[in-house]
Amino acid sequence: MVEMHGQSWATRRGSNPRLETDPVIDIPPTPPADARPGSKSSGAASFFSLFLPFLSTSDGGASSNLTTVFIIGAWYFSNIGVLLLNKYLLSIYGFRYPIFLTMIHMVSCSLYSFAAVRWLRLVPLQPLSSRRQILKIAALSAIFCFSVVCGNTSLRYLPVSFNQAIGATTPFFTAIFSLLITCRRESAAVYLALLPVVLGIVMASHSEPLFHLFGFLVCVGSTAGRALKSVVQGVLLTSEAEKLNSMNLLMYMSPMAAAILFPLSLWTEGNVVTVMAVKAMEDPRLLLYLLANGTVAYLVNLTNFLVTKHTSALTLQVLGNAKAAVAAVVSVLIFRNPVTVTGMTGFGVTILGVVLYSEAKKRTKASPPSPPSPNPSLASFALKGGNSPLVGSI
Repeated sequence: MVEMHGQSWATRRGSNPRLETDPVIDIPPTPPADARPGSKSSGAASFFSLFLPFLSTSDGGASSNLTTVFIIGAWYFSNIGVLLLNKYLLSIYGFRYPIFLTMIHMVSCSLYSFAAVRWLRLVPLQPLSSRRQILKIAALSAIFCFSVVCGNTSLRYLPVSFNQAIGATTPFFTAIFSLLITCRRESAAVYLALLPVVLGIVMASHSEPLFHLFGFLVCVGSTAGRALKSVVQGVLLTSEAEKLNSMNLLMYMSPMAAAILFPLSLWTEGNVVTVMAVKAMEDPRLLLYLLANGTVAYLVNLTNFLVTKHTSALTLQVLGNAKAAVAAVVSVLIFRNPVTVTGMTGFGVTILGVVLYSEAKKRTKASPPSPPSPNPSLASFALKGGNSPLVGSI
């Protein structure tokens, strides 16, 4: 009878000479799913998995693909949804206060982004480092207010389809402001690609049945403001200590923008708070519309950040080009605004020009670098095509 007490596995193993040459293999513990190589899980993905359990599958790749598809779908829904809601409120429902509506967007973005950064911790908190940085963000907020107010105002006078056609010319204004502010010269191919962008919008404007001069001018102002903010942001927030990710920038810019817009709304739109209160008592649905509008406005910025995080900035550009066409088609189907063949052709030419511009920019980056500009780091940031996280469709 073999005595087993007091003997370990190593002792028993050592008693068999045939096992002496076999190495002892240490099998490490199985790592958790989020620590395995190739896993792309993040705080944001974990947050969404709380609400979408079906995204948590045993196959990490399939789960990641499903998450990306869901985020892209949410991005399309929020971008097109806020356009349609703005158009309905400002043009059909009769809520003729675009500045106050923009202020509601900013308050919503301020509250939601604070919750996302401080409580849900979707991104690390980046505190402001100096008074100078605060002043820079305040300057960006002023440009942002101008752009968004002009965009919302244009929806009172223009159909969404024409609004999107004008908005597609953002790269044209980005190239102009980049040349004027950062002295960055692009290749001839890039500038040539901008010609169909301008040609298409001229065709669309000439044949637009619901063309309105004031609406057209403020929409162009909105597009130019969007491009200007993208360039100025590259000039102002350049040092490593001042750079902020889009979620933190939104959290700091939104309350500043709301503080600018509220007195401006009272000055230009009258006693809008009392008027809104009376309208809400007559039709309680107004409060629901405004709540939904503010929530979707924040989702534009959140999903913009998440799409870039899960794909790339180039993918976001491609999706943005397609979004303009989809939004135009959806608005025509919903609001039944008249369109012409020439107008739709012009819109198509503009989108084609934007695609050519993106391709020319990509090839320029892939080619050997040209002689440096006075500030190449700022110039390269400024010419990203205006895809600033805060300049979605809100």
